Amino acid sequence: MSETPTPALELRRVTVSYAAHPVLWDVDASFPAGAMSAIVGPNGAGKSTLLKAALGLIASDGGQTLIEGRPVRAARDRVAYVPQRDAIDWDFPITVREVVEMGRYATTGWLRRVGRSQAELVDACLQRVGMTSYAGRQIGELSGGQRQRVFIARALAQQAPVMLLDEPFAGVDARTEASILELMRELRDDGRSIIVVHHDLATVRSAFDWALLLNVRVVAAGPVAEALTPANVRRAYGAAVRSEDETQASWAG
Repeated sequence: MSETPTPALELRRVTVSYAAHPVLWDVDASFPAGAMSAIVGPNGAGKSTLLKAALGLIASDGGQTLIEGRPVRAARDRVAYVPQRDAIDWDFPITVREVVEMGRYATTGWLRRVGRSQAELVDACLQRVGMTSYAGRQIGELSGGQRQRVFIARALAQQAPVMLLDEPFAGVDARTEASILELMRELRDDGRSIIVVHHDLATVRSAFDWALLLNVRVVAAGPVAEALTPANVRRAYGAAVRSEDETQASWAG
């Protein structure tokens, strides 16, 4: 009898509230290893909060988070996080290369220079996201898509097997979105676990393996075709999905 693989990320009865208002309520969620998983739901559903709570960036009222079966405090080196664009100070005087080098600080320490082997790894990460020629630029000079590439490169530099990305396609054009999706597929095929907060159900349906449909509570979870049924989408989005076009809306977001 084969054992069930350990999930990349697991949340057990996680509850988060702001000013006594529940944002996440008793959430049980399990994201499979080696898959591209999406967290979807209407505005205010708690999608970004789920990632932050999972990483301990905000306090939970209750519950537990496991990364590859271990408490998150003991597994921080196993996970990389790409935050939303509006969480970053784009005026901070730091170059593209320096941002990516930050992905190595857990190994090198904050006060030590990046050595040759580390520098070669940073070079490889910049090349993989197509940002080598921008290495010396200040991050505020970049376009939205270029900024996303830089922070994905920083996550790659961490060499963590689990990657959490919060709205990585926000503010990017279709060509950039396609290239980022292709990179995610390559990382998945290399064995990494990719977990993405996203709003476009059409993209999730065509490109992802697994989905969590969330609206404060878990509405549905599983392989994309099973989780994102018209009935489940209607339950999550409520009046946002009209009965006469619920099938189209369920894939178009």
